Amino acid sequence: MNIPFNKPFLTGKELNFIEDAVESGHISGNGKYTNKCQQFFQREFGFDDCLLTTSCTDALEMAAILLDIEPGDEVIMPSYTFVSTANAFVLRGAKIRFVDSRKDHPGMDESKIEDLINENTKAIVVVHYAGIACDMGKIMAIANKQNLYVIEDAAQAIDSYYITDDTQSQLGGIGHLGTFSFHETKNVISGEGGMLTINDDKFTERAEIIWEKGTNRSAFFRGEVDKYGWVDIGSSFLPSELNAAFLYAQLKNMVEIQKKRLRIWNRYHEGLQEACKKLNINQPTIPNYATNNGHMYYLVCESEKQRNAFITFLKERDIQSVFHYQSLHKSKFYRKKHDGRLLPKTEWYSNCLVRLPFYYELTKEEQEFIISTIHEFAEQFKADSAYSHG
Repeated sequence: MNIPFNKPFLTGKELNFIEDAVESGHISGNGKYTNKCQQFFQREFGFDDCLLTTSCTDALEMAAILLDIEPGDEVIMPSYTFVSTANAFVLRGAKIRFVDSRKDHPGMDESKIEDLINENTKAIVVVHYAGIACDMGKIMAIANKQNLYVIEDAAQAIDSYYITDDTQSQLGGIGHLGTFSFHETKNVISGEGGMLTINDDKFTERAEIIWEKGTNRSAFFRGEVDKYGWVDIGSSFLPSELNAAFLYAQLKNMVEIQKKRLRIWNRYHEGLQEACKKLNINQPTIPNYATNNGHMYYLVCESEKQRNAFITFLKERDIQSVFHYQSLHKSKFYRKKHDGRLLPKTEWYSNCLVRLPFYYELTKEEQEFIISTIHEFAEQFKADSAYSHG
């Protein structure tokens, strides 16, 4: 039994919609299926406005342009995230102020944000790791008090919510701007793909111009101007209709995808409790203000040595597990630019977190084999101090 870490899921309708897009005679961007996808997100999740992009990276770069990030500006974000979160703002000349992770979750520690704010701070970038919400109430209160923008990197957070006493809000729709990913490892996919959500209408018109290479081309096709030209900076951020058609097939099947992924998540969570207690391994926690969208299942080992042994043990039994982000503040590119603060929780997750195989077509039998293998690991190594202590 060979179990990969990820396997892209096809609903069976992708080729039908792609064929329809081709036959329509319009396969470049901003056509029938782009509009269908954008309307789906507005209707189902209540986003004020959204634009499909070729990746979440592009959506983040659009956000940086929209905020007029420039040299001298500072942007606050977690160190435990993918490099695109930082790159989008570094490309505009910003200095990054990294925030440590929480003790109970890899997401940014909201209590450490305010101390990093100064006269040069322009934005806070929130990353909803594993689709689990940061405390957006606290973050938005800080941003409003300090007159800062908030960008939500919701790459992993489709169909995941922030809960208050009387409502729940889709992640990516709370900050001024939000970004999503439809990479093949995400819940709904288009191979590569992303989306920018615009939650402050002062950005709406300019976002479309930036999206269309800095032109007012979309307004021209709607008959709002008699000709179009170059009116701002921008780039080719919009995906082709083929990508959008693929994504639309996924969205049509999203309810079933989400149900299945949550079953997989819950089976891991229940089945691994005993083994994790034996090994002093932390399972994921879901704060009371957050929902779970079944994006991934991770464990946090006691030490890097234990994690390496864990990954090797599974690999020897043809189960592919992986570690995740390396701390950006200690990266080869940015470590000399970092302000020198220690971020111990970030480094703990970088050294000790491991992700288990997780995809729609993971069978119950395969998952039970993974769980039993982890129990076997616990029995074999629980008494070995070489693996129990760093």
